[in-house]
Amino acid sequence: MSRKNKPNAPLLVGLTGGIGSGKSTVAKIFKAKGVKVFNSDVIAKEILNNNYDLKQEIIRLFGDVYNENGVANTKEIASKVFSTPELLEELNQIIHPKVNASFNEWISENSNEHILIKEAAILIETEAYKSLDVIVLVVAPEELRVKRVLNRDNTNLDAVKKRIKAQMSDEEKLKHSNYIITNDESGLLIPQVENILKEIQL
Repeated sequence: MSRKNKPNAPLLVGLTGGIGSGKSTVAKIFKAKGVKVFNSDVIAKEILNNNYDLKQEIIRLFGDVYNENGVANTKEIASKVFSTPELLEELNQIIHPKVNASFNEWISENSNEHILIKEAAILIETEAYKSLDVIVLVVAPEELRVKRVLNRDNTNLDAVKKRIKAQMSDEEKLKHSNYIITNDESGLLIPQVENILKEIQL
């Protein structure tokens, strides 16, 4: 597998999937197999709540969505961006350069690893996949994805469908993916992860 012309550097693997696909579950399996995972969504929330300059940009876009403890109301932000594509684009342009900078720092800190994984919901939409060596896409039927999100989040059917519609389709993501993990509850996930690890560690 190519390491972007850096033979001694870690193989950079992107792990992505739409909301409710089970991407985070797959990430946990990779971690259990000893692979370090950078969770872009967690880092984005940390930046959202702790970066002063970014907070000012968020307030400019959405009004004061922060509580008395300085924590952003992500549900309020989500309800706005998933119904207004322009706002979503602006939000991504503000947050993702900072997430990428954090990821690059993390790579440097873990440069002795053979494989590093970047987990991100919108890895392909932001074109962050272009800086990675391998892309793994987690897919699941839309009906099952909706069911998972309704069970997981305090939300409603209309809000979930809006979020799915706002994201790039699996068909489009497949064009940029090297491996697919199917998480439809009819097959086991661990063997799929193990097969990918066998191939990319060659």
